[in-house]
Amino acid sequence: MRLLLDTHVLLWFAAGYEQLGAKAREAIADPANTVLVSVVSLWEAAINIRLGKLEVDIPSLIQDSVGAGFDLLDLTPAHVERLLALPVSERHRDPFDHLLLAQAAAEEAVLVTDDGHAKRYCVPILRSR
Repeated sequence: MRLLLDTHVLLWFAAGYEQLGAKAREAIADPANTVLVSVVSLWEAAINIRLGKLEVDIPSLIQDSVGAGFDLLDLTPAHVERLLALPVSERHRDPFDHLLLAQAAAEEAVLVTDDGHAKRYCVPILRSR
């Protein structure tokens, strides 16, 4: 199974998994699964650092992710095209979430998230708690 980590899941991983539920932890740790970390999540984290909302060392986050065997996922034109096919929701306007959902759909990956809005988009979800 291919798993795409939502930004908060990636940050929880960096903090030691303590907030992750057992199913999410097991799926991420299963060597049979491919775990993807999107550049979109790194971008979101960097913006939140600049805004003073987050403290995390991005180079260490990347190094730890790669060291854990996760694959880095770039944003591609195919992901942007898939974004255009997602339904529009007035109640869910976070552009980073939309990009991650589009990537999950395009990559045929399960999005590991705790975002209650994600279920609206016909993308497979694994609850992170």
